[in-house]
Amino acid sequence: MNVGLRPLRIAAHVEFVSLIVMLANLATVHLAPVSSLMGPVHGCAYLFVVVATWRTEGARVTALLPGIGGLLALRRLEREGSRQAVA
Repeated sequence: MNVGLRPLRIAAHVEFVSLIVMLANLATVHLAPVSSLMGPVHGCAYLFVVVATWRTEGARVTALLPGIGGLLALRRLEREGSRQAVA
């Protein structure tokens, strides 16, 4: 695992899980405290993913997709890293 991608990996997973929790809350009981907690968590994780990806080459546009963009950008960056390691 590349140490440089570890913060991005954590933020991408937090972004994805927080979106799933918010959507599940919206579709079921719609508790206000859950929305009040998960909204800012998702927003901060999304911004972190965008900023962390913006510093790298290749996956900037992918990270702009809310929810899944961080995971897609991470996947793309890992592929590029493995190609550079082989070459």
